[in-house]
Amino acid sequence: MNTATLSALAEPNRMSIVELLRDGGALTLGEIAERLQLRLPQSSKHLRVLADAGLVDVEAVANRRIFKIRKERFAELDRWVRSFQDTKEEQFSRLDALLHQAQTQRDESNGS
Repeated sequence: MNTATLSALAEPNRMSIVELLRDGGALTLGEIAERLQLRLPQSSKHLRVLADAGLVDVEAVANRRIFKIRKERFAELDRWVRSFQDTKEEQFSRLDALLHQAQTQRDESNGS
């Protein structure tokens, strides 16, 4: 996992931009700024950080820049998060087995 990814997503406006692009597909800089009520330079700065982190792609069409999500980067992030979930699930399974074993031993010692 790339720390630039997490750093880019840690800023609330950038997270809002990512969510907007996720829900709205490809959007221009102006559309993003307008929908999030941000100034163009502010939006541009945030989009540059997201692009540098590999989270969005930018395509120049005439005098407009169109931004869209790079889904493969979010798939990578998902795999990284799931690795923590898998570890926790494994720990819970071991705890469950231990509790079951303790319950079985208690029942056997009580003559059940």
